[in-house]
Amino acid sequence: MTSLPQPIRSRLMGDLPHAFLGREGGVSTGIHAGLNVGLGSDDDRAAIAENRRRAVEAVLPGATLATLHQVHSADAVIVHTPFGDDERPRADALVTRTPGLLLGILTADCAPILFADLEEGVVGAAHAGWKGALGGVTDATLSAMERIGADRSRIVAAIGPCIARASYEVDESFIIRFCEDDPENERFFADGRPGHWQFDLEGYVAARIAAAGVTRIEALGLDTYADEVRFFSYRRATHRGEPGYGREISLIGVRG
Repeated sequence: MTSLPQPIRSRLMGDLPHAFLGREGGVSTGIHAGLNVGLGSDDDRAAIAENRRRAVEAVLPGATLATLHQVHSADAVIVHTPFGDDERPRADALVTRTPGLLLGILTADCAPILFADLEEGVVGAAHAGWKGALGGVTDATLSAMERIGADRSRIVAAIGPCIARASYEVDESFIIRFCEDDPENERFFADGRPGHWQFDLEGYVAARIAAAGVTRIEALGLDTYADEVRFFSYRRATHRGEPGYGREISLIGVRG
């Protein structure tokens, strides 16, 4: 008997519909085994559709799921009405205040971030790989939320499962890129083997959100690379020479 998706929730968001979901509770098999929701994967289309249905039902039953064609950008879009999977905007964050819409961000090592102004009923979700994080996708998300009524001083943010510093080795060109942007970014890198460093993506994202004026941030501290049972990981699949990988989903919405 297949288990249902098990939501990982943020203590900051109360009973607002939201969750970070992992591999548990899906119908996919093989290298995509579990709750793979990635339309860009080579998984069976029917399995992906069923996994997406289960994800929605685990968080906001009856809602309409809105996801993106993610491109590692710093672009955020405002969503007022549902759109089809073939109409997904090319962006990496989305925000709404429309009841019955469930915003979804797909990841497999990158950082998923959920945002909410609980008082105003404005929510957002962002996908932050290193490129989007450095480019300012979280700043763009906050600005988009403000444009539809959120107050930055009230916004809470939660950073879900992503690759941890212990698992994220980078080379010299990588650390130079971050330190040229801001010398203080050196604090997010720990020494690794010669010529390499370990990058704290979660810490960097949290710092960017805090610098943007958000005072309540929860970082869940869950490593997608290290925990194969619970999470998909692009880097783990790459290191193993596997031909593909699954994607997990993080969800947030507003009740009708």
